[in-house]
Amino acid sequence: QVQLVESGGGLVQAGGSLRLSCVASGGTFSNYDMAWFRQAPGKEREFVGYINWSGGSTYYADSVKGRFTISRDNAKNLVYLQMNSLKPEDTAVYYCAAGSRDKMVLITTQRKYNYWGQGTQVTVSS
Repeated sequence: QVQLVESGGGLVQAGGSLRLSCVASGGTFSNYDMAWFRQAPGKEREFVGYINWSGGSTYYADSVKGRFTISRDNAKNLVYLQMNSLKPEDTAVYYCAAGSRDKMVLITTQRKYNYWGQGTQVTVSS
């Protein structure tokens, strides 16, 4: 059983930056692909970005491409989401998620991921 805990959320002005962190425990971190999702009030949870188990492959939603960067440190069981040039529409609760690297499911779907953190709030003011 993998436990995920996000941190780093907060209030930032448009154009600013934040870095979210997610620490994993209870499993072998390098066995898991990782992703970030977000959910804004009144909206469905949506895919933000993905990083594979080794860190050698990443993929982003079009809405964040060029502004957000995912990275991971397998030695520290950490995955990061660096968010730059933030916009008010980025306001949401951000969740990290872990899915087995052997699970061949579309990486942008929630079905790929078995384990979820509790979320961290990001608010971008205009």
